Amino acid sequence: MFDAKLRGYIDPPLNRMGKALADLGITANAVTLVGLGFGLAAAAAVAAGQYNTALLFILLNRFADGLDGAIARAVGSTHLGGFYDITFDFIFYGAIPLAFAFVAPDQNALAAAALLFSFYINGSTFLAFATLAQKLGMQTSLRGKKSFYYLGGLAEGFETIGVFVAFCLFPTYFSWVAWTFAAICTLSAISRVFMVRHMVLNHPDPSV
Repeated sequence: MFDAKLRGYIDPPLNRMGKALADLGITANAVTLVGLGFGLAAAAAVAAGQYNTALLFILLNRFADGLDGAIARAVGSTHLGGFYDITFDFIFYGAIPLAFAFVAPDQNALAAAALLFSFYINGSTFLAFATLAQKLGMQTSLRGKKSFYYLGGLAEGFETIGVFVAFCLFPTYFSWVAWTFAAICTLSAISRVFMVRHMVLNHPDPSV
């Protein structure tokens, strides 16, 4: 919900860093891979009950996720880079709730399952519309220049990371926070279905 509004503050310093790294020959795909490593390290730290360490790796993962896009903007994005970016993001988003289920299954497993289900349906509507938007020739740059159409919702990247941070700061409240965010993500998916219906029905191509 806040991703588009934050772009104006986040992108300028990231773009400067991205240009500097690109000049050094560091590729966006390399940073994306490093970011995945940070994300998996965060999940491993959660599974070991090391929540402060997990929080550090979560923040590093998000920093790398922003930086790889900045490098791509400096040298030109690629379809493969866009594929890596979204795929590794989804791996990270799934790994953190799974790790909380692993570290305390009796308390966390059901809430983690509900959260992962909500991520699944939210991600499905997001990616399905991206495919449809490509066919219809739709484009947007509200969330920066992306490899495909990013359709917003109530629960986006900023909100998800905020929840992950809360998980690490208050791990005993994981279940409560997870159930609440699962409901928000589910509502976001439902609202996206109606948004897509409205956009498609009002598309100028009558064959849609």
